Amino acid sequence: MNTILPANNEQDKITDFDVLVIGAGIAGEESSLKLADMGFRVLLIEKEPSIGGKMILLSKVFPTLDCAACITTPKVSETARHPNITLLTLTETESIVKEDNGLFSATLNKHPRYVIEKDCTGCQECERVCPVITEDQFQFNLVARKAVYIPFNIANPRIALIDIENCILCGLCEHKCPSACIDFSQKEEIIQVKVKSVIVATGFKLFDPALIPRYGYGKFKNVITSMQMERELAPTRPFNNILRPSDGKTPGKIAYIFCTGSRDQTCGNSICSQVCCMYSTKQAQLLMGALPMADITMYYINIRAFGKGFNEFYMQAQDMGAHYIKGKVASVSEKENGDLILRYEDIVTGKVTESEHDLVVLSVGLLANPAIIQVFKNTTLELDASNYIKQPDLMQSPAVTSIEGVFVAGTATAPMDIPDTIMSAGAAAAETSGYLKQLS
Repeated sequence: MNTILPANNEQDKITDFDVLVIGAGIAGEESSLKLADMGFRVLLIEKEPSIGGKMILLSKVFPTLDCAACITTPKVSETARHPNITLLTLTETESIVKEDNGLFSATLNKHPRYVIEKDCTGCQECERVCPVITEDQFQFNLVARKAVYIPFNIANPRIALIDIENCILCGLCEHKCPSACIDFSQKEEIIQVKVKSVIVATGFKLFDPALIPRYGYGKFKNVITSMQMERELAPTRPFNNILRPSDGKTPGKIAYIFCTGSRDQTCGNSICSQVCCMYSTKQAQLLMGALPMADITMYYINIRAFGKGFNEFYMQAQDMGAHYIKGKVASVSEKENGDLILRYEDIVTGKVTESEHDLVVLSVGLLANPAIIQVFKNTTLELDASNYIKQPDLMQSPAVTSIEGVFVAGTATAPMDIPDTIMSAGAAAAETSGYLKQLS
């Protein structure tokens, strides 16, 4: 993996690149690889300790049910090893200034791992001796992790990091590490770079279902999100089975509540997230394979199976035994044994009905991630009405933004599935390539 030397206190290191790609999810990786294959020098930065974005955490993809990790891991590996890509993880953009000569001056903040990256072998000996246990955000808090840890099994780079906020500085990891790579003296590094163009591939945020109190998320242990269920289904899952959080019981009656945080003006997101119907249907099929005796009930407003093979995939789930009920869930309440009562209106019958389930999965929607606009200091990166990056010429040049030389890829522009994200990233790479050739 290429690295940039840290800046010292007296003078920041200046390094020139053709493209700065912000975000190393599937869109950022695809744009970076295409440009790097064209011979351009790419600086790819990611705020998380591993590249791969959310796709690397998924179980399978719809409608083919191909393994998500099997698709994305080779791309992750190729991105990390490409000679024209310089990769920086745990790095955020502090500011981007467009200069009079058309170049961009970017100030980056690289957060410390408290581990010497080039020396870490990923052996996890430090993790085994660490006495601190805290929530594991990469398993969406289903299980715990240590204060020194590797994010997940297929993380890239596979390098440990220390959660300094939870670390008690006992020194056990430092003494146990066979390569002596623990370094508590590390500090944030400010890195100055000049680039000719920028690609914004900052992705999306997931809706926080705690904002809809009637569903009981955060209050009832057996109400979980679709991403938590995704982790239970994934090959790198925290358990060896599908379990409900309250008591470790294998659920027998599972309910999905669609459009949690989508198509709902009361929670600030009136648009459709496009992927929720199908990822919920995918999970239903996987659950019926893992738990053949389980009843799966899907509470939906409308099924939007608009893509190639999507409607057939939806019908296949019904044929397998998934029960779809057209109706809006009004509330979720809990019984003493942890089971849940859903109160809903059945649109077909027009009746208000109650049903009992032992696990409820909230199909959370996708939200815009507009914070990136704040880093542009002397130019304005415009947003559209839904807070996504604005595409002034959506039909002919969908990757172009309001700033010349700044392009956008993937779900930074709108909710979309993985194939559309990859196409969007390819468009961003093509637009950027054309722009760079005009400059030369």
